[in-house]
Amino acid sequence: MSKPILDVNEKPSGGQLITLSFQHMFAMFGSTILVPQLVGLSPAIALLTSGIATIFFLIITKFQVPAYLGSSFAFIAPIILATKVGGVGSAMIGGMFVGITYGIVSLIIWKSGYKWIMKLLPPIVVGPVIMVIGLGIAGVAVDMAMNVDGVYNFAHFSAALVTLFTAIFCTIYFKNILSTMPILIGLIVGYIYSAGIGIIDYSAIHEAKWFAVPPFLIPGVDYDFVITSKLLLIMVPIVIVTISEHIGHQLVLGKVVNRDYIKEPGLHRSLLGDGFGTFVSSLIGGPPKTTYGENIGVLAITRVYSVYVILGAAVVAIAISFLGKVMAVIATIPTAVLGGVSILLFGIIASSGLRMLVENNIDFGNNRNLVIASVILVIGIGGAKFIVSESLTIEGMALAAIIGVILNLVLPGRKEAQTDSIKN
Repeated sequence: MSKPILDVNEKPSGGQLITLSFQHMFAMFGSTILVPQLVGLSPAIALLTSGIATIFFLIITKFQVPAYLGSSFAFIAPIILATKVGGVGSAMIGGMFVGITYGIVSLIIWKSGYKWIMKLLPPIVVGPVIMVIGLGIAGVAVDMAMNVDGVYNFAHFSAALVTLFTAIFCTIYFKNILSTMPILIGLIVGYIYSAGIGIIDYSAIHEAKWFAVPPFLIPGVDYDFVITSKLLLIMVPIVIVTISEHIGHQLVLGKVVNRDYIKEPGLHRSLLGDGFGTFVSSLIGGPPKTTYGENIGVLAITRVYSVYVILGAAVVAIAISFLGKVMAVIATIPTAVLGGVSILLFGIIASSGLRMLVENNIDFGNNRNLVIASVILVIGIGGAKFIVSESLTIEGMALAAIIGVILNLVLPGRKEAQTDSIKN
């Protein structure tokens, strides 16, 4: 293992801090602003809450875990559905309960250890559910890329393709720091191309102020705090996937920085930090959070593991969220450009679920594994609903995840059919 240039608790010089903090900010920037653009939230509040959530995460993990928290892609479809059901406030309330669920799980892990959750969420369940997350919203990406108000538009589709192929090129051919920013670079090139073909409306930039407070969404002020079982069942079951994602990131990060984060500061602390960040984000109008693989990639490339650099990136993100002109430029990104990067991102999400199955040597010659994966995929992508009453409906990804967990627990031959932990 290569010797770190700066270890976890080592302080960088002023110049290093500024440069490296901006690198981390750019690595997460494209994905973090893409999520709110797709679900109708503010990119400014998403940036602000990513910085705030990261700071809370660092505090809760005792400044031992150099992880950055950005917008979670797992909640794109649930946020859209929750918003349709009860407005944007419903999505925020759901996000708060996701954070609370993280807290409950972290408390149980603190008292009873972490091995039970590895057994409850094995790759044969988590892998197909991750595939559902990507494939279930594939139609959204294609529609954004190809159509304007439901009608095919060649100019917009060409912008989507330029964006898509730029991101693909960066993913395949770029090395070092640039390899962690394909989404950001794709957005920039797609935006420039869109400007060249004249499909950008710049009026928002001219009208924007240089300094602007992000648009907060406060419960009881901007929306009524009404909790329904339907809302909770749309959002909360997705933690089945995001907790598994969190565990995977902690294992990978631990390998990068040569530490065992599952044991120290402990999975319960990192999970609590992730959940508290999600709760605070939802409390003021931001999307749920997750630790970002892009920033883990930056750590591996630079060999600078300092938590002070991560803290610096969080401060930079918070500062940029108040720059009205910058946020206005982001608001003018054409839907086609967002659709172009979404095609790649949603596909990568689906493929990462398949990768999990392959890396954990899941045997699909075993009928038990075949049944679990097949049922999860069809129920999740097919949009199945379990309607208990007018106010209680479980559907889509949530239903697929719940049924997957149940099948894994009740079908015989679990030990013979699968491994009980997630490899990375």
